[in-house]
Amino acid sequence: MFYPNKIVLATANPHKTTEIRNIIKTYYAKDLDIDILPRPKDVGEIPETGDTFLANARIKASRIARATNLPALADDSGLLVDVLDGLPGVNSSCYAGEHASDRANLEKLLSEMEGMTDRKAGFVTQALLVFPNGDELSATGEIRGEILGFPVGQNGFGYDPVFKPDGYAMTFAEMKPDLKDSISHRKRAFIALFNRIVGLKDTSV
Repeated sequence: MFYPNKIVLATANPHKTTEIRNIIKTYYAKDLDIDILPRPKDVGEIPETGDTFLANARIKASRIARATNLPALADDSGLLVDVLDGLPGVNSSCYAGEHASDRANLEKLLSEMEGMTDRKAGFVTQALLVFPNGDELSATGEIRGEILGFPVGQNGFGYDPVFKPDGYAMTFAEMKPDLKDSISHRKRAFIALFNRIVGLKDTSV
């Protein structure tokens, strides 16, 4: 496995692109000399048909790696509620149906948890770097917290209004974006992955 000089992002989300570049600039300015390239515009929608976060990340990263012949970085995330045996999980974005809105997904979750006293949950991100030859580097990030009984806050998206991370007195949706990003599961996954990429410098020839 070689140290990459270029990485192509599988995401078409500009917020994720900015976040990834900011993490590298802030934490790895001296350690990661890598060009972060945007997802090619001619690559269409990539269906996420996997049954795990890793499978979905692999589908996306592999598609981009084949299209560009460069290492590709993808991630997949979701909410896992303990008392629901890990649901919504990989179906977090379509929990209430294939084309469900954030509000519909959130309302379904609250309805299913009505009256439950165990509210523990976690947001999880699986990050994956796939090389053109099929080699992979992966890392997981998680933040634990609890699900409130009703939405609070106007920021964020998805389940942010009902997720209160451990150690904080506010939901993700009450936090300013910079604060949420600084503690997020996605940031933790990318930092863990970038640490592994830095380690490739010592093994490359």
